[in-house]
Amino acid sequence: MNVALWIVAIVLGLAFTAAGVAKSTQSKEKLNEKMPWVEDVSPNTLRLIGITEFLGGLGLILPAWTGIAPVLTPIAASGIALIMALAVVVHVRRREYVALPINAVMFALAVFVAWGRFGPYAY
Repeated sequence: MNVALWIVAIVLGLAFTAAGVAKSTQSKEKLNEKMPWVEDVSPNTLRLIGITEFLGGLGLILPAWTGIAPVLTPIAASGIALIMALAVVVHVRRREYVALPINAVMFALAVFVAWGRFGPYAY
């Protein structure tokens, strides 16, 4: 089970780190091509989402890997789960139902990491 938690945390961490870099460095117009929901948020909110995703992605991997404050890993996973729950709200409001399965899978994976690292496989 510990191996599965590591694999999921690394995959989620890389995905959210990459998404965070994209949202915090690319223009709103460029992001709008692949993520139409960005038209509903201000540039500052978009940057905040990107920075939060980037830090959450790092938090899924680095604390557990380095052994420095490993309790931050399940906290980061909980934050990622919250981001995905809020993403579901945005997509439902915009009637972008095609994005919901991706959000649901990312939510479930983040909850899995949080459960595993807070509970039976805590450091």
